[in-house]
Amino acid sequence: MPELRKDPIIGRWVIISTERGMRPSDFAVVEEKKKGGFCPFCPGNEGTTPPEILSYRENGTKPNTPGWSLRVVANKFPALRVEGALNREGEGVYDKMNGIGAHEVIIESPNHNETLSTISVKNFEDVLWAFRDRMVDLGKDTRLKYGLIFKNQGEAAGASLEHSHSQLIALPIVPKRVAEEIEAAKAYYSYKERCIFCDIIRQETKQGSRMISENQDFVAIAPYAPRSPFETWIVPKRHSCSFEEAQKHEYENLARIFSDTLKRIDKVLSVPPYNFILHTAPFSNGCKDYYHWHFEIVPKLVKIAGFEWGSGFYINPTPPEESARFMREAKL
Repeated sequence: MPELRKDPIIGRWVIISTERGMRPSDFAVVEEKKKGGFCPFCPGNEGTTPPEILSYRENGTKPNTPGWSLRVVANKFPALRVEGALNREGEGVYDKMNGIGAHEVIIESPNHNETLSTISVKNFEDVLWAFRDRMVDLGKDTRLKYGLIFKNQGEAAGASLEHSHSQLIALPIVPKRVAEEIEAAKAYYSYKERCIFCDIIRQETKQGSRMISENQDFVAIAPYAPRSPFETWIVPKRHSCSFEEAQKHEYENLARIFSDTLKRIDKVLSVPPYNFILHTAPFSNGCKDYYHWHFEIVPKLVKIAGFEWGSGFYINPTPPEESARFMREAKL
């Protein structure tokens, strides 16, 4: 019988359609054919992108030339621009401001055919340090309130270029979804004087049915009320509201469990398109006791249609207990 499950953090309901009981092989993941042709992110083409903001490169090599292992550049077609003032104003009942922010691209590897699931753990850790370095720098701009790091892997997930990359958009407001999480976590803390994410980690570790893997510093879990089949969260065991405040050994262990998780997703689902997002504290912080940063990985396996748009409900044909089991048992 189908179940209605409520997300314990923001209160969003999902329908777990247990009667469909879809297994990994039931999802038709279409293998994307490489288009080939010119790639602005490949070594030798640095002059076709905006100047690099950050790079990790061989000693003696110059900026905007080959010799890099990771580059960060401004998006050539940005959603928001850094230059200018916000100029907030009202227009009757409507509010608006200038599109001030930052939009950056993190080119994760010089190898056109590598992905985050195939690069080395050391290179994956470099990607995480680049995330951290750019968030710290952008957080100094008093116009900006929040930095959202995300990845679109595969054309079906929104990637316009094949070469593996992540993105960072810094905003002059805190996104509604993040604000809902923070407010819900604050309400839970006010009631119980505990972090809801820490309580979830304790319960999932004890029960085990939605646990995928863990190491010294992190757990990978299937959330209780996932929006999508095989949705996976990576959450630090140590309570911390800000990704930028993680310690060196935590970035090392995050790279290990993140790489392992993406390998499991690729193995179980035959290299699906996916999105991941980082939810962390706003630049001004202020939610140390009750918020808990985490990554959410959402494979692109089902379509969002009229019911989802109209109701805010998601229909998930695979119970998270099943997806976690398939992920745990994957032979890498």
